[in-house]
Amino acid sequence: MSMAYTPNEMMTVAAARALRNDDVCFVGIGAPSAACNLARLTHAPQITLIYESGTIATKPNVLPLSIGDGELCDTALTTVSVPEMFRYWLQGGRMTVGFLGGAQIDRFANLNTTVVGDYHKPKVRLPGGGGAPEIATNCREIFIIMAMGKRAFVDKLPFITSMGHGPTGRERRALGVASKGPTRLITDLCIFEPDPQTQEMTVVSIHPGATREEIIENCGWTPSFAADVAETRAPDAMELEVLRDILARTKAAHGG
Repeated sequence: MSMAYTPNEMMTVAAARALRNDDVCFVGIGAPSAACNLARLTHAPQITLIYESGTIATKPNVLPLSIGDGELCDTALTTVSVPEMFRYWLQGGRMTVGFLGGAQIDRFANLNTTVVGDYHKPKVRLPGGGGAPEIATNCREIFIIMAMGKRAFVDKLPFITSMGHGPTGRERRALGVASKGPTRLITDLCIFEPDPQTQEMTVVSIHPGATREEIIENCGWTPSFAADVAETRAPDAMELEVLRDILARTKAAHGG
């Protein structure tokens, strides 16, 4: 039986499926948080979720509004100081996955969360990097979740906040960064993975009902498609039920 679902639900479910039971995951707020907790409540009950505020193995009942949300601390196995979280846990190489979002992304999965327009006279000032630049270089691999659109998927970033594979796809290795960087970019239309040679994000799976034309239309560069593009499996009833349930609880807890 197929249930009706939104592109956003498809994106969150596809992102959740990328996580494994034995992952130690550094979780960004917003869409990454929804995906990571959906994974925890479905196929990956043993996953260790860690937030920037120092909460380890947290199991929030509602999605946090920010890293400082008491829900994270209340449901964590333990909470450590932020310097310890970054120096010992993150820089110590203990995170298998970092899960990030961003305002803008380019073809090499570099992220901008700093400014739109000129740095000194920005059109829009964004929330900033937070811990994302460190997460991007220190976790063993990075998953990114972002809805497609030409304002978000841009040919050239005005500012690189968090490094993906670098401005030409070669900088990460040249700088001696040993971690893999972005290995998966999950959107509301498709899933991208880096080309093994160029590191350019390449479409490997298209969500049911989405088309190549739509993907091209919503991308600020001309996207590459893998030789063999799969169709993403549609969300099943359980995945949708669990996701809608946690989103409804969150909405109720935060007063809409």
